[in-house]
Amino acid sequence: MENLVLPDSNFYINCARAGLDPFIELSAHTEVYEFATCGMVVLEVCRGRSQPNVLQRFRERFGLMPFIAAGTSVWDQTTQLAWALDRRGIVLPAPDLMIAACALQAKAAVLTADAHFKQIPGLRVLSKLA
Repeated sequence: MENLVLPDSNFYINCARAGLDPFIELSAHTEVYEFATCGMVVLEVCRGRSQPNVLQRFRERFGLMPFIAAGTSVWDQTTQLAWALDRRGIVLPAPDLMIAACALQAKAAVLTADAHFKQIPGLRVLSKLA
C-alpha cells in the first residue's frame, strides 16, 4: 500500500518534547496516509512516558492503529539487514533495523528524523508529511 506510513519512535518523542500531541499531528494527514505501528515503536515510545495517564492514552491510541507484527519473517529480515549492512561498515541500532524490517514487510514508508534509515536498501523514508 503506497500510502501506509510507519512513524518511527522519534516522531512521537519529538512531538511530545515540542508539546504537541503526535496523534493529532498524524490525524491532520489521514486523508493522504494511513498510519501503522509496530511493537518496537510502541515499546520505545511508551517506556519514556513518565505519567501513567499519558502512558495509558498513548497505549490506547497505538491500539487503534494497524499493527505490523514481527513474526519470524520480520526477525529473519532484521537479521539479514544487520548482517549485510555490518559487512559494508554500516552499523545501525538493532531497534531501528527491526522498525525498518517491519516497514519493508508491510510495504510502508518510515516517517523519521533519523537520516541513517536512508541507508537501508529498498526502504521508503519520509522526513516530513506533505
